[in-house]
Amino acid sequence: MAAITEHLSILSDAVRIRLLSLLAGEELGVGELTKIVQLPQSTVSRHLKVLQVSGWVLRRSEGTAGLYRANQAPDAAAGELWKVVADDHSTSLLASEDGTRLEAILTARATDSKTFFGRVHAEWDSLRTEIFGRDFWIPTLLAAVAPERVVADLGCGTGEAIRHLAPVVGRVIGVDREPAMLKVAQARTRELGNVVLRPGELDALPLKDGEVDVVLLMLVLHHVPDLRSVFSEIARSLRPGGRMVLLDMVAHDRLDWRHTMGHVHLGFGRKELSELAGEAGLRLSSYRALRPDPEASGPPLFVGVFRTC
Repeated sequence: MAAITEHLSILSDAVRIRLLSLLAGEELGVGELTKIVQLPQSTVSRHLKVLQVSGWVLRRSEGTAGLYRANQAPDAAAGELWKVVADDHSTSLLASEDGTRLEAILTARATDSKTFFGRVHAEWDSLRTEIFGRDFWIPTLLAAVAPERVVADLGCGTGEAIRHLAPVVGRVIGVDREPAMLKVAQARTRELGNVVLRPGELDALPLKDGEVDVVLLMLVLHHVPDLRSVFSEIARSLRPGGRMVLLDMVAHDRLDWRHTMGHVHLGFGRKELSELAGEAGLRLSSYRALRPDPEASGPPLFVGVFRTC
């Protein structure tokens, strides 16, 4: 009786039921589960630990990542109990939502399923959210949106911003130097007819002179050694009256990020950006600090808008 009581306790929690249902069909990482169930990584990890200790899930390591899958029920009584719980959960709207997000995760992963990167891109999205939160998306994207405009997303990564932009602009050109990132972006945007992805460096953009109306640069500039070349290339690619929208960190003193995060610059101040823009033939027309996300652990962010002179 004690054993079945313990199983009842474990399966009485809605989060654990959701996790078990997902892991019954797929092996998933913590970052992927976090994105699917839309809960903090700490919460997901805590429930996975309970399920692992009790024998309901198994964990294996792949590189630095931990991957989880459902185990067979600990005993026959537990198996019968899980069947009842799983059948009930499967008819809920929450299960349907989880299934939709799982399908999206698997579609993106399928582009590179034989390598670690098939899961790393999901971990990266989770890491970015952990550091910076989600509140920067809306104010940044709204600054770039204009019907019928051509927008270039520089350092587009896995294409998350492109998916939001494509439905509301004329054309989106995504540029990134990492082939693996572009493969995931291609999978995410394959059904969007107005998206073009191009490999390239920011200091030698694969863009024609005056090809775009808006340049979007989100959490990328702090990785770039030669800022002057980047600003010059952006100015070259913009049409008369065009603008660049820059999202990045305000100046900060987290010196260790140069080594742990690969940051070349520790954020930016308004004066520095204004001077760089002026040298390239741009002008800083607005600089707005964003309200910090209470769930984010990184430095505050700003949105700067630059216009052609």
